[in-house]
Amino acid sequence: MRFCYVIMLTTLALPVVAQDSGTGYLCAHVKPGRAGVFVDGKYLGPAANFKVARTYSVPVGDHEVKLIDPRYQEVTEKVTIRAGKKTSLHETMTELPLAKPPFGILRTIYPADKFAAVYINDKFYGHVGEFNGSPQGLLLNPGEYDVKIVPPTGAPITQHVTIVADKTVIVR
Repeated sequence: MRFCYVIMLTTLALPVVAQDSGTGYLCAHVKPGRAGVFVDGKYLGPAANFKVARTYSVPVGDHEVKLIDPRYQEVTEKVTIRAGKKTSLHETMTELPLAKPPFGILRTIYPADKFAAVYINDKFYGHVGEFNGSPQGLLLNPGEYDVKIVPPTGAPITQHVTIVADKTVIVR
């Protein structure tokens, strides 16, 4: 089943004026829906969030859209957004080989925004809401990692962690 994930791109102008001169729409049919959507390097959230309209301050014109999920090959597309028009992007991402055990578990707790981006060693891995419940967590091979939680506004949280097999580490 396909869903149309709509990302409304707006300017800071009044909404009526913006529709005529600075707003376009990106409709992304993405598999998997958990992939992070980035426009011009800015994380907007997981693709599945765009089942409802959301607005962003991005001018009409050419943009780079990245779809990132740690379990799939990254996809980068160039799109041209036109005022008042919808641009569709259709992608089925290619799965990567599964990691091999042993694993430790990384959990994240950031109550301010469950969609804050989670980066491990500067690579996007998902959002806080994917790794914050007791049955949830990110399986990582033992080793040392730099974890960064980046909310849409405010300062990021950075923590250096050591993952040990069969143990859980919580980043707050």
